Amino acid sequence: MKNKKAFISISFALILITIIVLLVVLLPKKSRVYQQELDYTESLEQVLNPDQGFYRTSYVSLYPDHANTSLSLDDNFQLYHLRMDISEFSGAVNGESDLELTDTALAEVENIIAYYKEMGRNVVIRFSYDIAFEGNANLEPQVQMIITHIKQLCPIFNEYQSTITAIEAGMIGPWGEMHTSTIANAETINQIIDAYLANTIELPILVRTPQMIYNYLGISIDDIDNYEIKKNSPAYRLGLFNDGYLGSDSDLGTYQEREREVTWLAKQTEHLPFGGEVTSPESSLHDIDKCLPEMYALNLSYLNYEWNYNIVQDKWQNSFYTEECGSDSNYYGKTAYTYIQNRLGYRLVLRDSVFKYNNNLKNFEIELTIENVGFGNFYREKDIEIIFVDEIGESFTIGGGKYYGETKLKLALAPAIEKQNYDVFIRLSTIEDGNSTYSVKFANNNIFNSTLNANYIGKIEF
Repeated sequence: MKNKKAFISISFALILITIIVLLVVLLPKKSRVYQQELDYTESLEQVLNPDQGFYRTSYVSLYPDHANTSLSLDDNFQLYHLRMDISEFSGAVNGESDLELTDTALAEVENIIAYYKEMGRNVVIRFSYDIAFEGNANLEPQVQMIITHIKQLCPIFNEYQSTITAIEAGMIGPWGEMHTSTIANAETINQIIDAYLANTIELPILVRTPQMIYNYLGISIDDIDNYEIKKNSPAYRLGLFNDGYLGSDSDLGTYQEREREVTWLAKQTEHLPFGGEVTSPESSLHDIDKCLPEMYALNLSYLNYEWNYNIVQDKWQNSFYTEECGSDSNYYGKTAYTYIQNRLGYRLVLRDSVFKYNNNLKNFEIELTIENVGFGNFYREKDIEIIFVDEIGESFTIGGGKYYGETKLKLALAPAIEKQNYDVFIRLSTIEDGNSTYSVKFANNNIFNSTLNANYIGKIEF
């Protein structure tokens, strides 16, 4: 009897041990938390990112059978302003008749945009009938031909959405700035806006004054305080380019009631680019201690580096960010130019990186804290890719969904990797035809890998 009881006890013990072993093996192990040791401070260096910054200007004159081009390309600039003169297709210029854009002209437009895409740059585009953009007025063709030209161009724009930051509606008046023309009226401008919105997909369409937006919406300035453009409205993509920026109390006629209109316009610039040209060197509105609050309020994305030279490259290079300007203490003593350059558009700083994983790496979690310290918002979604690089330099990539500018980014992955050390990177880019383009760089020191076009976020170690 004793032997039987002993046998039962031993059998029970063996079963219990077996169950415990199975539980240890089969039950998921609790992940450990690994705080990554990185530099989480903002770099003070220039960081070139898609769709923003000081821009250089490129000029193109289109003819029926060729184009004359003067294209800028500079390692220090991400954004380029394409100013395309199509005056030869207006009877007021060629002396004969209004003409549709030829296949040759359209091919030239596509080739130029494709060139900037190949170079990894972005463009803002404006067309005009002003000869060589020299300030000529009343050279437009009949309105219906303007609409025809827009309809001819839009299929090209739709093919290059990742490259095109915005379309400045233009077409009318000197420099395509939509004024000083006999047809610079609400009826014509509404038709131009309609043509762009109806024939483009997702691209921002920018006009010269808020009044042009009100006219299109069928409201007046007295209606704007409580007026919100809904996401499902075509006008949700309708914004502003300001080529009289900070030039006077009205920005040279841009605004009727500046403070009121800026408050309303800020709702649109939360999801659209906003930029232009700083003007009037004698104005005090672009003093560094005065201009920053409105730059933040309007989510300023881009400015012309070349105009006005006396402000951008002289005044701002010789004035300084101080305590009177704001609380960014790391920038105290830096030039106004450096501060504004580093704030145009979005500027993402990695503030924290945490990994959670267990020994078998079946569950791998990433938690990132990202701060946008720029004037502008992150309005164009990006594809997320997590790249694992092993100890001998071999790598593989896992997709992580979409990034919309979140300050807290949490990813749960199940990488099929061996138990070894890995460097881990995040790539935020636009994936087209299986290729990653227009990658976003974090504004941290020594964090962006130019070979991978990705940001280093930590290490898996065993």
